Amino acid sequence: MVRHGETEDNVNQILQGQTPGKLNEQGCRQARELAEKMEGEHIDVFVSSDLRRAWQTCEIIAEPHGKPVVTTPLLRERDWGSFTGLFIPDLKDKVWPDDIETTGQMKERARRFLNWIKKEYPGKTVLAVGHGIINKAVQSVHLGKPMNEIPKMMNADVRIIML
Repeated sequence: MVRHGETEDNVNQILQGQTPGKLNEQGCRQARELAEKMEGEHIDVFVSSDLRRAWQTCEIIAEPHGKPVVTTPLLRERDWGSFTGLFIPDLKDKVWPDDIETTGQMKERARRFLNWIKKEYPGKTVLAVGHGIINKAVQSVHLGKPMNEIPKMMNADVRIIML
């Protein structure tokens, strides 16, 4: 699993949620560096969230392999509802509105993603590009640990999950 490269909203501490986002120059550089590191690795399939910042990262990593990127909404970032687009430090003591995707809903989506990967790509090496919080949810479900025990993924970080 990979977290997408850096975006302007990451730098400006804007809660992106399920907005498309776009890699900034640093994010493109991070993706290119990861592509160089992964060039010699055997990867059968490249899968990404269908949000622009993730599939843009995945396309850069997949390019040396000459393989297409399959997108899925299952890997979208958490839906932050009416908090989407707001400055993160301003949200510190705010009461969460009811339109935010719950942890349970996100973990169920993560479970569906893992089941989809197992069914569609059995025995294959899959590189999947997602987002910070959904990637945590996927790892949480896979490892059977609470999300707060999963270390934060920085932009362009990689975690290996054996299914």
